Amino acid sequence: MSDSKFKTNEERSKVRRIVIIVLVSLSALLCISVIAGYLFIRSALQPVDSQDDSQIHVEIPIGSSTAQIASTLEKHGVIKNDLVFRLYTKYKNVSGFQAGNYQFTASMTHDEIIESLKEGKLIKEAAVSITIPEGRNMEQIAEKYAKEFEFTKDEFLEKANDEGFLKEMMDKHPELLSKDILNEDIRYPLEGYLFSTTYQYEVENPGIEQIIEDMLMATEEVVLQYKEQIEERDLTVHEALTMASLVENEARTEENRKKVAGVFYNRLDEDMMLQTDPTVLYALGKHKDRVLYEDLEVDSPYNTYKNKGLPSGPISSFNRNSLEAAINPIESEYLYFLADGEGEIYYSETLKEHNKLKKEHIN
Repeated sequence: MSDSKFKTNEERSKVRRIVIIVLVSLSALLCISVIAGYLFIRSALQPVDSQDDSQIHVEIPIGSSTAQIASTLEKHGVIKNDLVFRLYTKYKNVSGFQAGNYQFTASMTHDEIIESLKEGKLIKEAAVSITIPEGRNMEQIAEKYAKEFEFTKDEFLEKANDEGFLKEMMDKHPELLSKDILNEDIRYPLEGYLFSTTYQYEVENPGIEQIIEDMLMATEEVVLQYKEQIEERDLTVHEALTMASLVENEARTEENRKKVAGVFYNRLDEDMMLQTDPTVLYALGKHKDRVLYEDLEVDSPYNTYKNKGLPSGPISSFNRNSLEAAINPIESEYLYFLADGEGEIYYSETLKEHNKLKKEHIN
């Protein structure tokens, strides 16, 4: 055999070996991928936590697609993976899910979740229904719950201030709760983070932790809708909620809230103190019909008559349109505003004009 033929056969042999190695490798990778995919899907089809029967409130809006429903369920921790849930519903050939307010648990199987959504098994009739009005601070919220349930106002506040519990909530709600709430100048870390709405409970005496987490989830559902706008305004969530709480306490109508927010931003841009009375009342820790000059001297990081910029944190809960005002204020040249006894608000660009309006409208 000539050398050239020998080399040709040797080269062919090498090529065959290489092809065999490649095919074996690809087959192995395919097998590994199939096994990994199978294990992933099998895991994703299991309950999030078979031992956790705590209630998870989920709202399914009218007109929601299966993809939107799956995304909502994953976000609330009801399922592990929205894509796997969607594929499972296609495999089972189910549709016709109904809108409404549901109570799921992390221990539910996909079949149980699908059955609930198909039959519209909504929240059971509430044993207790409590409405938290807008603009309430932590102490007022704690007092409201203490009147209804078997714990005291102080016990509620103690749990809301517990560092271990706070860090647990921060881990569960990282997009809502940041280390800003642990600032030592803040009176109550969750001030402004407990959303004002109506809460319904199936049991007559829910625990403090459940109540607080329900309220945080309600806040998160609202705030995350505006996350992109908050970032575009170069604000943190904490700063946005702080501004929203100030606006909430200074104005009552949607338009005035946007105007007041505009004034606050103008003052911040001019390096002026905000000088808003509700922060003084919060610093004092009591309600007064009228803030006196002596009150303006209270030594507190919340007192915007003595400190520039936003206060350390929110001073109360907020209405959705107060948050919208904090994010999308009405732009103007106004640097001052005042409200008369009837709640009418007057705006001015100069201190001279402001003092004139004060003489005309404030007795």
